[in-house]
Amino acid sequence: MNATTTYTARAHTNIALIKYWGKKDEKLILPMNSSLSLTLDRFYTETSVMFDEQLKDDLFLLDGSKEKNDKISNFLEIVRQKANITAKAKIISKNHVPSTAGLASSASAYAALALAASKAAGLNLDKKELSRLARRGSGSACRSIYGGLVEWQEGIDDQTSFAHPIEMSRDFDIAMIALVISTDFKKISSRAGMKRVVETSPYYPAWVQNTAKDLRKLKQAISKNDFETFGEVSEENAMKMHALNMSAHPHFNYLEPDSIKAMKIVEKLRSQGVSCYYTLDAGPNVKVICRRKDIQAIVDRLSDSFGQEKVLVAGPGPAAHLI
Repeated sequence: MNATTTYTARAHTNIALIKYWGKKDEKLILPMNSSLSLTLDRFYTETSVMFDEQLKDDLFLLDGSKEKNDKISNFLEIVRQKANITAKAKIISKNHVPSTAGLASSASAYAALALAASKAAGLNLDKKELSRLARRGSGSACRSIYGGLVEWQEGIDDQTSFAHPIEMSRDFDIAMIALVISTDFKKISSRAGMKRVVETSPYYPAWVQNTAKDLRKLKQAISKNDFETFGEVSEENAMKMHALNMSAHPHFNYLEPDSIKAMKIVEKLRSQGVSCYYTLDAGPNVKVICRRKDIQAIVDRLSDSFGQEKVLVAGPGPAAHLI
């Protein structure tokens, strides 16, 4: 095999509204429960991939810096096996999202890598196959193959665990405001955190049961264009996830004092008639779910407390695509 064409893909981050928190299969990254997310237009990863027989090892450049990343090479090995090739790859990736701080950079990273690498290897995967492939790099990446609202079906094996888009009416008005509390590396990774919770939290079985109920409620709210229920269920599900972390052994917590401060601001705005709700992934950053008409009021209030540069506005984003 000679050097192939370089393919470049862009994929956007997604923020889970019904959380995925725990695996039933670590190798295949099969989740304990189904989840639902919103793909965002503001944050994305662009990745270029070329396979070349002349390369002795995979070469990975992230934001201009050469990095040794066994996880990337392991993921590319899955692609090579699917394509029946042995060539190593050159990967150039640029993140337009703060890494490791709860803004789902791994989702956009592996969704972009799955699309670019599969095309560069000569594969022509459909969206379902791409979603399954992206999942092998990072569970949430399977959702970033699609735009807008997306459900990840837990499945029972590699073939049945993949994401698919959720239809919403054109009148479903939704935006998300990300408040960047911190861009520092997390003290405990998402992967390590959820593993600890699954193994040690006495409340984990109840989480799985309740999350299935939350997912049904959220999908009903989407179908009925019921923004208030949509926001309430999303906020409550996030708080259940963070409560799990504090029930693990040893317990841990991703929230910072400013996270709590921001949550109280959202609650105060809501008491004043602004329809807004918060959610947090595995990090301190607070995401505010709102309607577009309320964006400015929320941005102004958060900017007063945290600074305008930390308040980032996003809307529903597109599916992963070649550029």
